[in-house]
Amino acid sequence: MSTLFSPVEVGSYELAHRVVLAPLTRMRAEDGARPGPLMAEYYAQRTSPGALLIGEATIAAPEGNGYLGAPGLYDDSQIEGWKAVTDAVHAKGGRIFLQLYHAGRQSNAQLQPDGGQPVGPSEIAHGGVAYTESGWVPNTPNRALRTDEIAGIVESFRLAAARGVKAGFDGVELHAANGYLFDQFLQDGSNRRTDEYGGPIENRARLLLDTTRAVISVWGADKVAVRLGPSGSWGDMSDSDPQALFGYVADELDKLGIAYLHLIEPRIAGNVEDDTRDQRPVAAQSLRARFRHPIIVAGGFDGDSAEAILQSGDADLVAFGRHFIANPDLPERLRKQLPLNPYDRPTFFGGTEIGYTDYPFYRESALAA
Repeated sequence: MSTLFSPVEVGSYELAHRVVLAPLTRMRAEDGARPGPLMAEYYAQRTSPGALLIGEATIAAPEGNGYLGAPGLYDDSQIEGWKAVTDAVHAKGGRIFLQLYHAGRQSNAQLQPDGGQPVGPSEIAHGGVAYTESGWVPNTPNRALRTDEIAGIVESFRLAAARGVKAGFDGVELHAANGYLFDQFLQDGSNRRTDEYGGPIENRARLLLDTTRAVISVWGADKVAVRLGPSGSWGDMSDSDPQALFGYVADELDKLGIAYLHLIEPRIAGNVEDDTRDQRPVAAQSLRARFRHPIIVAGGFDGDSAEAILQSGDADLVAFGRHFIANPDLPERLRKQLPLNPYDRPTFFGGTEIGYTDYPFYRESALAA
């Protein structure tokens, strides 16, 4: 039997296989950032018995959104819609982790309460885009968070995590990659602060680690996870010593005993594959010795490359994105080496059921042939 389809323990859960649904921003939430029935159908389609799914980036605070149509858990009114999603996943025997995020400076005033400025660690000109009623637009220049505001950011994640309990999730993943707020604080290309949240690595990691502890206070360490992108450059991200930075973060998360560490490998930049970069999956390789708990990797894997990294011991599970979008039955297709549906990139972000819940299962494709 392949390693990809062998059982594995993640935190307090026993999983039947190691094919994970990656957290994928699809922007199909209804008004008020509430999940609707279409989202419940989408996640249910991609659930198999004993599988792990990671929910899409979910807004933890009202000022934390970068994409119109993204779901939230910053308000109690959003719990019911998520409960329908988790119920659908559990009915098919799967597990689903809530992924919480704050876009930070990767936002636009059109998405901010009362049209205010996005927030970030420092006021530094940067690129990137947000999605609003006007479509894809440049980010609005951000203001720097005051030191006395940061405790409120931590508390917003704790409260969102508590809503996640009521919504029926099985755990929480903090999104600290892709140039969002935690990533902005971690990397010195975006963090020029001189208070206790800037300067040395220990200070720049403080927001992420304090928030991780706050979420652990709600869930317990064995149901909390963190996603990192050690090679990420999306949103003009950079660091002068990423190896030292992410090594320190991995060490500290290991001490906390979290359920897993989720790493984005360097072949992916933002939401696209970058053929100009080193294609080797090196993030897990470099951090494996620093983190003793399960590691999930993501970043352009197929069945063969997923099997290879698992057999190398650098990772324990593999998250799939684009192939899972187009193949709701991806684990079965990989297990049986069946052909895959091609994905339709123009329908990735926003829209209707087209390119969302209308991809055929293999048995349907075979019958139609």
